[in-house]
Amino acid sequence: MTRAKSHARSTAHARQKAAEKPSLSSAPLHPYAAAFVGYLQSECHLAENSVAAYRRDTTRFLHWASGRDLRKLSVQELADYASWLLEVEQLAPSSIARHLASLKMFFRYLQLEGVLTENAVELLGSPKLWERVPHVLSPEAVEKLFDSPQPGEPWWRRDRALLALLYATGCRASEVANLKLADARLDEGFCLCRGKGDKERLVPVSRRASSQVEDYLRNERTTLAQRAGASGRAEAPPWLFLSSRGQRLTRERIWELVKKHALRAGAPPDVSPHTLRHSFATHLLSGGADLRLVQEMLGHASIATTQIYTHVDPTRLKAVHKQFHPRA
Repeated sequence: MTRAKSHARSTAHARQKAAEKPSLSSAPLHPYAAAFVGYLQSECHLAENSVAAYRRDTTRFLHWASGRDLRKLSVQELADYASWLLEVEQLAPSSIARHLASLKMFFRYLQLEGVLTENAVELLGSPKLWERVPHVLSPEAVEKLFDSPQPGEPWWRRDRALLALLYATGCRASEVANLKLADARLDEGFCLCRGKGDKERLVPVSRRASSQVEDYLRNERTTLAQRAGASGRAEAPPWLFLSSRGQRLTRERIWELVKKHALRAGAPPDVSPHTLRHSFATHLLSGGADLRLVQEMLGHASIATTQIYTHVDPTRLKAVHKQFHPRA
């Protein structure tokens, strides 16, 4: 059977299964996946969000592979899985890259446990092949976004402070959601963030963002904190950003608020908290910031992850080339 015919049959079979599949979150966990999740929690000590992502990715793969012997999967068949993610599941290239990385981790675990003797996943192409340049907002679009929360609206100071802090620090939504009052050292001009793997880093906060956070703290947070007491909580909430019920403002709610205000500001529909993180990094590099410093502020373990932002601003690359190349 030719490669094209094999891929066509695999895709057609996958489309039929996709139409019948249950929700990934409600599907019963495969024994291999359950053991893998336990390994990630107890031995790797990964963060809850990371474990949840591995669980979803592994469940999706095992749904695709149902009825197949994992020990006999060829590189060709595994490449068909990547195509299925793109064509049938219609995932973004960045999501496909994460799925392939999760798959490699899962197969390494199966090899460690003796389920597999050979690991064909290691022969797959690098997930970097699926990378795409991140979408960023212009400085003018960022200003419009900041102006979206209007005086008189419920908790508009909180929303302005939230947007300002996301952009000023480049923090992930989960990092901002977990910020405590004690972490926001505004008088010293920085905040303490806890990133992936519970790694801590100090991130500078601009005067403008500090001012907006302080405005929120003076005028709204006390009222929100009192709502936590009204709901039966004895202790005062320690979190910097609170919900309308005085609870921690969750990562999901932060995404909703960013989407809401982006829509108002006329920004593209795919704008998210991560767009502000991308914009933060790109604007810093456009202004001449050192790549290593941006890596540190973003909390990237590898500078290769940060380098993707050097592809976003071609004007800076041209300026550097013109300045330093002898024949520019």
